[in-house]
Amino acid sequence: MDNQFFKNVEKQTGVNMNEVLKLANSLQGANFKDEKTVRRVIRQVAKIANKPVPKELEDKMVKTITKDGSKLDMGTISNMLNNK
Repeated sequence: MDNQFFKNVEKQTGVNMNEVLKLANSLQGANFKDEKTVRRVIRQVAKIANKPVPKELEDKMVKTITKDGSKLDMGTISNMLNNK
C-alpha cells in the first residue's frame, strides 16, 4: 500500500498508522492464551485508538480472548472497544 493511503486513513481516523503497523508486527507469534500478553495488547490498542478501557471491560476482554486465543485479531479487539 502506498504512503498516501496511510495518510488518508490517519486523517480520517486520527490513528497513527506507524503505531498500528508496529503493533501488528509485535502480535506475530504472540501467545494469546497468556493473560499478561493479552492485557498488554488491549492497553496498546486502547492507547492507539485513544479510548480508555475501564478495568471491568479489560477483565472481560482478557477472559474472552484467553479462552480462545487462537481466534484473536485486531478486529476482535476493536469491536470490543467500540461496543463497551
